[in-house]
This record gives sequence, structure tokens and C-alpha cells, in this order.
Amino acid sequence: MSKAWLVILGLTAATFAIRLSGVLLGQRLPQHGRWASALRALPGSLIVALVSVSLLSGGPREWAAGGFAAIAAVLTRSLLFTMGVGIVAIWVFRHYF
Repeated sequence: MSKAWLVILGLTAATFAIRLSGVLLGQRLPQHGRWASALRALPGSLIVALVSVSLLSGGPREWAAGGFAAIAAVLTRSLLFTMGVGIVAIWVFRHYF
């Protein structure tokens, strides 16, 4: 067996192990209490952190795109739609303004 196949098989095993460990560890996470509440809030907190860094390090184009996304969030209360509006807005501002 060639070296390339050994690498492919090794990476396949590593990928499977990572995914399996995620499933097994995910079943052990608390379903109630403070830790469960903190884990449920984590994805939103990460999005806010990423957007905050982009806004603070950005210029007027980023602030304008953030404003459009904020308006979309208030009007629709849809995270997916808000993210889409923000992505499209920043793309338009960066490419056309």
C-alpha cells in the first residue's frame, strides 16, 4: 500500500473519531440547569462577538451593513434572514462603494 493511501486512511480514521467523540460527548452534556442555559446561549454569543469585532475594526461600509442587518433583525426576528441581509449588504458596499 502506498504512502498516500496510508495518509488517506489515517485521516479518515481521525475524522471519524472526531465526529464520534462529538456525538458521545454531546450526549453527556447537561440538559437542565445553568450549564445547559449557558451552552444554549453560546452560538448567539459567538455570532455577536464576531460581528462586534468586524464592526469595531471596520469603517463606514461595515457600519452601514451592520445597520441594514440590525433593521432586518428588528423587523423579521429571523437570524438566518438577518445574516443574509448583512452578508449581502457588506458584499454590495465593499464591491460598489
